[in-house]
Amino acid sequence: MRRAIFLDRDGVLNRAFVRNGKPYPPQDVSALEILPLVPEALERLRSAKFLLIVVTNQPDVARGAVTKDDVERINSVLKAKLPLDDFVTCYHDDADNCICRKPKPGLLLQARDKFGIDMARSFMVGDRWRDIAAGSKAGCQTVFINYHYNETQPEPGSFDFSCASLDEAVSWILSRPRQPD
Repeated sequence: MRRAIFLDRDGVLNRAFVRNGKPYPPQDVSALEILPLVPEALERLRSAKFLLIVVTNQPDVARGAVTKDDVERINSVLKAKLPLDDFVTCYHDDADNCICRKPKPGLLLQARDKFGIDMARSFMVGDRWRDIAAGSKAGCQTVFINYHYNETQPEPGSFDFSCASLDEAVSWILSRPRQPD
């Protein structure tokens, strides 16, 4: 079975727009900005033979703030510029009560089934409590990139490592003892 890094999109790969202490995604490709050191960090993971899979909630589609095409264009640009294997996207809002919207593990489980991923040897990297909860429920180790948003935070002890950037997350992941394939 394969190892994977599950990555939230906004705030992990690209800049999230923070208003009143809460993060928001770019509205379209013109607002997309890949965060510093992200390409290099992802190449380090790729060299270590991890699958790189983006798992992202995009509820603004259900809310009518952006179109599904806008989200898919952003995803396409990221995939063209970064060494990513796949995107798994939830377009629902909380009221839809779907199985894919984080904090439920549905997005990660879809990728597990598609790629034959060993969840115990995989990691979820995210910047919000929903990412950490989904990763934990899916059986992954979790890394919390803490931007100190003014919103619900993951409970202390609910994640395996906390840091300030994807680059730091990757250094920690690569320092972990590797279980044999």
